[in-house]
Amino acid sequence: MTTASAVPAAPAGCPFTAEFLPPNMRKHVDPAAPVPLRMMAAKGLVPLSPSDMLGALYMLTYDAEQNIRDTAAKTAGGLPDRILGSALRDEGIQAPVLGWFLGLLKGNDTYAEMLVLNATTPDEAVADVAAGCSAKLAEIIGQNQLRILRHENIIRMLCTNANAGPALLDSVCDFAVRSGLVLADVPQMQAARVRLFGPQAVAAPPDPGPTAEQLMEDFKEVAEEAAAPMEEGKRLNLTQRIMKMSIAEKIKLATLGNKEARTLLIRDSNKLVCTAVIRSPRITDGEVLACATNKAANDEVLRIIYNNREWTKVQKIKLALVKNPKVPLTVVMKFLNNLRDTELKDLARDRNVPAGVASFAKKLMEKKTAPKKEEK
Repeated sequence: MTTASAVPAAPAGCPFTAEFLPPNMRKHVDPAAPVPLRMMAAKGLVPLSPSDMLGALYMLTYDAEQNIRDTAAKTAGGLPDRILGSALRDEGIQAPVLGWFLGLLKGNDTYAEMLVLNATTPDEAVADVAAGCSAKLAEIIGQNQLRILRHENIIRMLCTNANAGPALLDSVCDFAVRSGLVLADVPQMQAARVRLFGPQAVAAPPDPGPTAEQLMEDFKEVAEEAAAPMEEGKRLNLTQRIMKMSIAEKIKLATLGNKEARTLLIRDSNKLVCTAVIRSPRITDGEVLACATNKAANDEVLRIIYNNREWTKVQKIKLALVKNPKVPLTVVMKFLNNLRDTELKDLARDRNVPAGVASFAKKLMEKKTAPKKEEK
């Protein structure tokens, strides 16, 4: 027997379930629900938040009924700015949804820009748009260094875009070559290699060091998330090999490798490598907690954590951020208002937290425990 809050099956082919929707709204995308209920959602007539609206419409494009699929796609393409302007910036939306909307809205620079700047939008979708987008959007895509190194097809597509200016392509390719990316099939990359290292570099390019694929082949457990921890000697060997990798290959390993690889790479001095680790689709809450606790963590890594709605719902992560002196006080104060009384009391007495945090926690406790004035 199912309950009202049970998550219904997703339509065939849809990559996720309706768990993101409020329990009383899941029936509108349930393949087993009556057609009129699903059609209501396909027409955008169900009261959903902007972000949930996008997810529901995407799910309905997989519906068994052709009419519902067509209606959902038509509604998605005509959503008003009050919905799109808010939802397209939301990093908490499922990646396939954002990728689909980028394909749908790529002709609208305003919306396409929001999606390209959204870190959750899949790199593959950005690469598809890079081939024919406007000069302005090409500039924005070219400035995202992490995407450029994480998904090399973005450079390939940018280099075929007639709207992408020579100065932009030179800048992007120079950065990619310096970071160790080798794309022998892209003339602009070859030209950049000559600019940076001389004509001889085309015939004999500098050794980029081990690739992520080689490392995962040599250390098979690095590709397996459930692998047992490495022996000390083997881990030392892995560490030494990683140190010889180019930035581009480290980013690939941060995205594809397991916890062992991520734990080593999160300490890298390069911000892009650290960011690739925290953005990895395989990262766990335990790893995020370790980063939030680390007082030497990269500022950008901490920013990504405290701006992530899902991670800051985890009480341990939120508390770790509050105690971390590298997290801005304005952010900490927002979290303090949501802590339990016992946690506030402990913070007020804790000598290991920043003085401003302890002081604010103490004031909040005093305010909560102060006797209320009797009404006259």
